[in-house]
Amino acid sequence: MFSIGFWQLEKGVENGMAESEKTALASIPRPRLEAQMAAAQEILECYRLLAKTGDNIVGELIRGHETFYQWNHYPDGDAYDGETHSQYYYHSHREDREEHGHFHVFLRPKGMPAGMRPAPLPDFETPEDSNGALSHLIAISMDAYGFPTSLFTTNRWVTGEAWYVAKDVCQMIARFEMDQARPSWPVNRWVTAMVRLFQPEIFDLIARRDLAVEAWGKQHPDRNVYEDRELEITSEMDISVDDKLRQLETVLAQQ
Repeated sequence: MFSIGFWQLEKGVENGMAESEKTALASIPRPRLEAQMAAAQEILECYRLLAKTGDNIVGELIRGHETFYQWNHYPDGDAYDGETHSQYYYHSHREDREEHGHFHVFLRPKGMPAGMRPAPLPDFETPEDSNGALSHLIAISMDAYGFPTSLFTTNRWVTGEAWYVAKDVCQMIARFEMDQARPSWPVNRWVTAMVRLFQPEIFDLIARRDLAVEAWGKQHPDRNVYEDRELEITSEMDISVDDKLRQLETVLAQQ
């Protein structure tokens, strides 16, 4: 699996991501690898605690709902941290995919690095709410057993987000943190750790998102690419926490 840092992102986008394919896990600085390892261990700890009562990440989040409805957001009103301005929700609607549902992960403007602004697109309208121009960071696909299977990015219309360029979105990733007990402490810890563990992969996917949108726009110059319902998933990657953990252990042992 290859990765790219946001400090390499601009060059990677310009070269069609060829540079990212040459950037192996071993080239990532050791402190970043150790941070990913800590995140992997946090994920395993969440699994351990939930397994003691026969629970899993998804079941923990939808607990108390007698019926799980497609398209409904879980929890009701989304999970939101008022200090970090991180946000997520879980829902299901991709019947053509082998998944139970997926998480959508966001950051709102008050949690972003200073100076972040949405891309100046012709149809962008500044929200009345100063914290309303949220950015979608990544989506996490889950299987029927409550474990993650892939990461993916989406076109703007899918989540109704404001559109930020890839380089800016990558700088937001480190700001995402759900540091509160509700709606579920283990789920909040897990989502935060997933974003940290797969940070390099998320960087890749965000860069590929912009490339996909650019290519689609060139192919369909008469359309508003960001609202084109024919373009929904802009990049996707299969993942495995266990595989990533083994990779990290191998690389750290060799350094």
